[in-house]
Amino acid sequence: MNYKDVLNDKQLEGVMTTEGPVLILAGAGSGKTRVLTHRVAYLIEEKGVYPDRIMAITFTNKAAKEMKERIEKMCPSTSRDIWVATFHSSCVRLLRRFGEHIGYDRNFTIYDTDDSKTVMKEVLKKLNIDTKKYKEKFFLSAISSAKNELVGPEEYSSKAFAPDEKMKAQVYMEYENRLKSNNAMDFDDLIMNTVSLLKEDREAAEFCRNKFWYVMVDEYQDTNTAQFELVRLLASGRENLCVVGDDDQSIYKFRGANIYNILNFEKHYPGAAVIRLEQNYRSTSNILDAANGVIQNNMGRKEKTLWTTAEEGEKLEFHRFPSAYEEAEFIASDIDRQVRNHAFSYGESAVLYRTNAQSRILEEKFLLENIPYKIVGGVNFYSRREIKDVLAYLKTIDNGRDDVAVKRIINVPKRSIGQTSIAKVEAYAENNDLSFYEAVCHADRIPDLKSAASKVLGFAEFIEDLKKKQETLSVPELIELVLEATGYVEDLRAQGTDEDLARIENIDELISKATLYVNDAENPTLSGFLEEVALVADIDNLPDNEEFVVLMTLHGAKGLEFPNVYMAGMEDGLFPSIMSIGAGDSSELEEERRLCYVGITRAMKRLTLTAAERRMTRGEVQYSKISRFVKEIPSELIKGDLWEEKSPFERSMEKNPYEYQQVQKRAKQEKRPTMAALYSAKEKAPKNFGTKIEKSPLDYGVGDRVSHMKFGEGDVVDIRDGGRDFEVTVEFDEAGRKKMFASFAKLKKI
Repeated sequence: MNYKDVLNDKQLEGVMTTEGPVLILAGAGSGKTRVLTHRVAYLIEEKGVYPDRIMAITFTNKAAKEMKERIEKMCPSTSRDIWVATFHSSCVRLLRRFGEHIGYDRNFTIYDTDDSKTVMKEVLKKLNIDTKKYKEKFFLSAISSAKNELVGPEEYSSKAFAPDEKMKAQVYMEYENRLKSNNAMDFDDLIMNTVSLLKEDREAAEFCRNKFWYVMVDEYQDTNTAQFELVRLLASGRENLCVVGDDDQSIYKFRGANIYNILNFEKHYPGAAVIRLEQNYRSTSNILDAANGVIQNNMGRKEKTLWTTAEEGEKLEFHRFPSAYEEAEFIASDIDRQVRNHAFSYGESAVLYRTNAQSRILEEKFLLENIPYKIVGGVNFYSRREIKDVLAYLKTIDNGRDDVAVKRIINVPKRSIGQTSIAKVEAYAENNDLSFYEAVCHADRIPDLKSAASKVLGFAEFIEDLKKKQETLSVPELIELVLEATGYVEDLRAQGTDEDLARIENIDELISKATLYVNDAENPTLSGFLEEVALVADIDNLPDNEEFVVLMTLHGAKGLEFPNVYMAGMEDGLFPSIMSIGAGDSSELEEERRLCYVGITRAMKRLTLTAAERRMTRGEVQYSKISRFVKEIPSELIKGDLWEEKSPFERSMEKNPYEYQQVQKRAKQEKRPTMAALYSAKEKAPKNFGTKIEKSPLDYGVGDRVSHMKFGEGDVVDIRDGGRDFEVTVEFDEAGRKKMFASFAKLKKI
């Protein structure tokens, strides 16, 4: 391969600098994946490195898959031997091999967020902690932060002096004990336990030193302390470590990411080569100049400036509206107009926002305008009830020590094993130091069970029979057997509702996923399949080339690109957040600015920024100034004058009176104030306007069962007077908890 023909000078330098520590500062859209994949090819073709001595670590399955596919095109005969995987997948592979050295069976279960929450509920119940005062998330967040810093329960306990900290330490200890007894690890354990393994076990450490001669890490700016230490240990043999990242895109501090891992790379690895990739291949020059204008206001960064040989492109657009409703209405109508004019398709458009709560109004407007959309970061496919039920059966067959999985399906479908009987089995297990499943297998020895013992034993015999049969069945065949033997699908089909039929379709999709896994994996196993589905992220589920508008948070958009991008809610207090503005530490505001930089650089051809002058937050109307980030963009790059004194309504009427007459007409049909009325009301009563508008009474109340045209069925958990409308909170079976205004939700009582 002639590398000079396909790489620019800086990319070529990144490919050919192979020995010792290397930091590649890769600006947004600068071709970092191209550098990494060609670097692998160069090591194999030019340096004669065995493929199985090369390790490349990414953050998402999607990135790992893309890298594998590109390497396979360049090195078709050797690509399968290269270790290309996510952090978590890499750790799982090592723990499956050496986990027994630190007290885990090789078929340990990986707990997702819901599983961890279930365990935490049990812990808090055992410790008699008031869950009204202290939620599961309070403790899970503290434990995750500790694990990210490689702080185990014993060390955490030794440093806990305040009452709350002592309580967290007690919960942490019990939570870890339960995971260990269940032969299970949560996501944070995968990293932390691998670090412990490499530090404590000579065989595992020697294996890595001998195997990984060249280690490469993508998105290094997103690594936390545990991942930093893991990378250090993996590369400790020859220190041929190449990390690729962009400190300007470090936006995951809330997940534990430590920007100083990349900022201080040369301190950790003296003499490291530093290579800057600044030529952008994604966006127009106007978009890049806007991004540079914003990010240069950060002090804590490594200097770099994106540039491109591409066209100047359209100027950015900025629109400010009286309320979030008009903002959402504009975005919906503008996307519709772009599609009608054949400028951009639905699939080429994305709406990005700072908080998930902003999606509600956008979603309502898209539904009204019949615009196809997909919310990324909503209910994950693998979090749906029917999928978790089937996976719980597979986990129980694979690892009987997983109490969470066994408890989930012991009475699914109904076997007349009630909560009272389950509690008795739990008590017996705890008193006799057994797993829940072991207690189930000895149900005839539990005196309090009485007649229920035969039913519990019947369940155990059923699982044992499945365990024997799974040895000769593929994963799809095993799923089919579970469904047939339990009558799970037949029960759904008998109920016959649209929701139940949709559940069957989801199960069919799971079987398809299992079939793909079997076809693609070198040595397909049940443990391998469960591992793969446990490590799927939201971004990995985003289909390519489908015709819908993507709605997602700015955090979720990292790594993606779209020709036509809308950044909504560009208001001080929302973006940047009020917490970052008020924080004494400038690093909080700088992280928000990096998030804005990420958002801007997602756009390829067209970028529209929008803001609302008033927005309802927690039932109260809030007024906001234009985001300081908008004002940091050089004014010559934005259409219009951001500081002209006319209201957005007056400017809009001048630009397109017919369009906004239609907006006002729809506003009247929906029984809400028009844009002109909102401005008039605001001048008269800036603090209280819009709170006395008459609204229709509801025919349902808290506790009632309701249905929604998109989200399906759910239970009403809260109703609040939101001024012009009732704000209703519903816990949907599929979509989770949603807040919405009653007039838009059109909920029907069941």
